[in-house]
Amino acid sequence: MKKIITLLAIGFFGLTACQQKGNNEEVSNSDSTSVESGAFGAKIDEAGAITMDSLIAFVEANNGAVENVKVQGKINECCQTKGCWMNVEKGDGTGMRVTFKDYAFFVPKNAGGKNAVFEGKAYMDTTSVDDLKHFAMDEGLSKEEIEKITQPKVELAFEAEGVIIK
Repeated sequence: MKKIITLLAIGFFGLTACQQKGNNEEVSNSDSTSVESGAFGAKIDEAGAITMDSLIAFVEANNGAVENVKVQGKINECCQTKGCWMNVEKGDGTGMRVTFKDYAFFVPKNAGGKNAVFEGKAYMDTTSVDDLKHFAMDEGLSKEEIEKITQPKVELAFEAEGVIIK
């Protein structure tokens, strides 16, 4: 019973963490509102970054997961609550969700449209209905649009250790 309660508490925290108000200086090196360019998270450089097309082929060739990869791409949008994720254009009209390792840093909420280089791991992931609804809420979608989300989604995802926004 204790294990179930602990797991429920962890799940609840994970879903609500993005909605917390205020700026936690310990985990963020950005105020997530005014800075459009800069480096966030672990220090990385741009050298050796691959394109999204190359990343997709690389992940497919490596059984659905690749670690220590550096990618460049255009940011479609960012979490408008806190800057705790970004969506990067894949080149086919869809995007890849990029989260940040250990929830240790955020990116500016107004970084949409900017180019970025990010380093970390890419993997195929199943996003639950609850998480999809949470992300939709972060995007500011209407209640009606959020209620239409009824199926989990299997997609390419990325956990970044560091990000450079140009």
